[in-house]
Amino acid sequence: MARFTYQARDANGRSMRGHIEAATPAAVATQLAEIGAIPLTIAEARAEAAALTLPWLKQSVKIDELIIFSHQMATLSKAGISVVRAVRGLSESSRNPRLAAILAEVAADLEGGLDFATSLKRHGDVFSNLYASVIHVGENTGRLDEAFRRIAQYLELERETVKRLKSATRYPSFVLIAIGVAITILNAFVIPAFAKVFDKFHAELPWQTRLILGISEFFVAYWPYLLAFALAAVFGVKRWIDTSDGRHAWDRAKLRLPIVGSIFERINLARFCQTFAMVIRSGLPVTQGLTVVAGAIGNEYMSRLVLAMRAGIERGESITATAGASGMFTPVVMQMIAVGEETGSIDELLAQSAGFYEDEVDYALKTLTDAIEPILIVAIGAMVLVLALGVFLPLWDLSSVAHRH
Repeated sequence: MARFTYQARDANGRSMRGHIEAATPAAVATQLAEIGAIPLTIAEARAEAAALTLPWLKQSVKIDELIIFSHQMATLSKAGISVVRAVRGLSESSRNPRLAAILAEVAADLEGGLDFATSLKRHGDVFSNLYASVIHVGENTGRLDEAFRRIAQYLELERETVKRLKSATRYPSFVLIAIGVAITILNAFVIPAFAKVFDKFHAELPWQTRLILGISEFFVAYWPYLLAFALAAVFGVKRWIDTSDGRHAWDRAKLRLPIVGSIFERINLARFCQTFAMVIRSGLPVTQGLTVVAGAIGNEYMSRLVLAMRAGIERGESITATAGASGMFTPVVMQMIAVGEETGSIDELLAQSAGFYEDEVDYALKTLTDAIEPILIVAIGAMVLVLALGVFLPLWDLSSVAHRH
């Protein structure tokens, strides 16, 4: 299959242009004829510039830009402006070149007869499956403005969660980096200087000092190999995490980490409740909605539990029964799911459950620094103690060593 650009005129004589994937130009002409368009020119699309095709050089599309785009589309759709015109206009006004190029392609696809959701799915690195699914429902039900408004609200909640998590982990991360830099400087420069002093006096050093000097000598002699090993380990772990089983094991391990594991779990549960409530309100069937939720939850281990829920519902089990079998939810949330299923208002109660988890996450993040700070203090104290025993203890005895020699 190749990608072709075309210019054509529709049945009313209006100009059309866009992109179509087909085997030959004749196949493109056939597709255009099926929608009542008369092709004028058909040419194979040229490759984009190298800067746009290399993943590591691509300009990213930030979540703030997606939120703004979603709000703008909600407003334009509510005002009755056609989707093609709205997307084309936002493409021309976007300050992000990559987002502008993507929206231009989406507009061209729409002009070529492709539906909105399918066009968005072709850019899955920017528009998630959840985003495209909600837009698909809004497009089919004639409530596109409401779909864009809901996805914008969801993205705003995601942004706030990420901001809170970054804010809570900034101080511990800074301290850990400072400790790592300090250990590197000590091993590379400070301890070797003390070793020269000890060698001059040929002193009998305590085992703590010999251990520290040995570690420093090993570090100085083999640091290129240590660096290569560290980089290889990081690369290997990343490749393993990129596999399905590796991602499953890694995401499951994250939920069992001390202190922060419960925070990750509640963040994912809040995301599950938010997303499930939104897809139900959007009109997606429950089984299809759970498939979308599994892809949006951001944790492979919990995604498989959600897919197990979907399989249970397909077998005829209730949402409450499958949720209980998953073991993911607290008794309070299970009760709210049960009440929501009985009353037909499960979307509202799921939204309330999401708020319940978000409140827990807020409290946990606010107390995260207080929980980690004692551990960091103990780590720094242990490092200072080792240095005091291993380096400064022989110096305190240096005068007696000098007297003997």
